[in-house]
Amino acid sequence: MEFKVNSKELEKLLGKIIPAVPTRTPMPILENFLFEVKDGQLTVYATDLEISLKSSLNVVTEENIKLVVPARLLNDIVRSLKETTIHFKLTTNKKLNLITDTGKYSLSYLDPEEYPEIPTITADKNNKDINEVNIDGLELKQAFEKSAFAMSKEEMRPAMMGTLFEFTEEGLRFVTTDGHRLVNLLKKNIKANFNQQYVIPERAVSVLMKVLDEKEVKIHLTKTYVSFKLSDIELITRLIAQKYPDYSSVIPLENEYLMKVNAKEIHDSIKRMMLFSTSSTRRVKFSISKENLDISAEDLDIGASGEEKVACSYNGENLEIGFNSAYVNDILNHIVGEEEITFKLHSPTKAVIIEPVQKKENQDVLMLLMPVRLNT
Repeated sequence: MEFKVNSKELEKLLGKIIPAVPTRTPMPILENFLFEVKDGQLTVYATDLEISLKSSLNVVTEENIKLVVPARLLNDIVRSLKETTIHFKLTTNKKLNLITDTGKYSLSYLDPEEYPEIPTITADKNNKDINEVNIDGLELKQAFEKSAFAMSKEEMRPAMMGTLFEFTEEGLRFVTTDGHRLVNLLKKNIKANFNQQYVIPERAVSVLMKVLDEKEVKIHLTKTYVSFKLSDIELITRLIAQKYPDYSSVIPLENEYLMKVNAKEIHDSIKRMMLFSTSSTRRVKFSISKENLDISAEDLDIGASGEEKVACSYNGENLEIGFNSAYVNDILNHIVGEEEITFKLHSPTKAVIIEPVQKKENQDVLMLLMPVRLNT
């Protein structure tokens, strides 16, 4: 059995698939690619059992075969080559030879029966268990980039370790929270003919952010899996089975005090105050009055402190409230591109809502931040 392929085309394909190959795993078989050559097409699969990636390209061959090859070694070999034709040739002693004009490289391969089965989601129009929606790739990427930072890393709360896809009559809502921060992003222009919730694991979101581009993405959703089909790659991931917490119940309705502030000015100030917030608490204090926001932080361990004034417009009673400076910085990092933002406040112990003053067409974004206790 043998086939030929252009080295640069193969390098591009393997680079897209290798993110699904685990770096550490109790199952060594997962450290391999599954190669399937069928009808003149090479399809390469990789999986860590949570996500699977596959992609295809045309090759010169007259035979069909499946084999399992070492992923990182093969990827490193192909990446190191100049553009050339690679001649893949199988020998009888379980060796795979890669032959070019100037070299020959030999690796061992395994039988495909040892490789775990890759789930498939067939788009059957008559299958009522499969929902389908098309989304612009860049729009999906931007939604992930704006919300992914607030996903939880605590394994005790598995549902919060993913991004909620909530299809509603209003549009597609992306929700993430770790209990300290929450992002609620509604894309009004992404409509589907079904109302349903799906929780996409963090691993899948992380890989998608790297591979999404301006091309349309076809998404197929079942009760247990979701498939993202790009032009030249497909990602299939197992959904998080736990129900997502009722995020709407933690969004306060009584936050009547509004503080408007320049987004860049407050962000620059927070970044400087992070130098002074202690490593244990990372606390920063907001002292808010009608026209001034005083931001201060203190590191008692080294006897350092900082304080700055930022101009604001505020309609409430004077208020002192504490936050984790890293969490404030995260939110301000992901509300980029806005000139002015609004903080909706109620009291030093109630969650604060942060929103852009100027709303974008077809998009509503709300970010929520829990305060921290100030020392008396």
